[in-house]
Amino acid sequence: MSDIRQAKVLIVATDGFEETELTVPQNRLRQAGATVHVAAPQSRAAKESIRGWDQTDWGKNVAVDKDLESISPQDYDALILPGGQINPDKLRLEPKALEVIRSFLESGKVVAAICHAPWLLIEVGAAKGRRMTSFASIRTDVINAGADWTDEPVVTDRGLITSRNPGDLDAFCAKIIEEVREGNHGGRVAA
Repeated sequence: MSDIRQAKVLIVATDGFEETELTVPQNRLRQAGATVHVAAPQSRAAKESIRGWDQTDWGKNVAVDKDLESISPQDYDALILPGGQINPDKLRLEPKALEVIRSFLESGKVVAAICHAPWLLIEVGAAKGRRMTSFASIRTDVINAGADWTDEPVVTDRGLITSRNPGDLDAFCAKIIEEVREGNHGGRVAA
């Protein structure tokens, strides 16, 4: 795909996502012309919104477009996984979230994870042998999962994008748009 205006991007999150790590990519991709949907586990989607975490306290609600159970990864070109401590920890316990992540990885589509969201990549076995970054506090987790961790604003390894924190959102969003324009990055396989 070379035209971001034809892209469909999925953001998977639940309550406790770091607010800017969802809303900034959502807005930047929409401004670039992409269609962006937010999906949440069924229990949250039924409430039609999920609640963000804004650095030190609860933040704003974000509308949910799709129930995670109804998602078909083949309908999307990229997946974004916002961080925060609460969101990825909850999603690691959601079998459907893990299934969706695996499907994106196995199909060679762009997957972007920021902050603590690389926990989800670890959970699906996608860290081993990859060059990655993350929030500093989960560095050891990423290394123990077999990744080559580096302290850079954004790291890309065959279409898998990782980033450290909200301060890196400009680089993170730019890299997502660049990778979506490049198209499928086949050859990635989740364990």
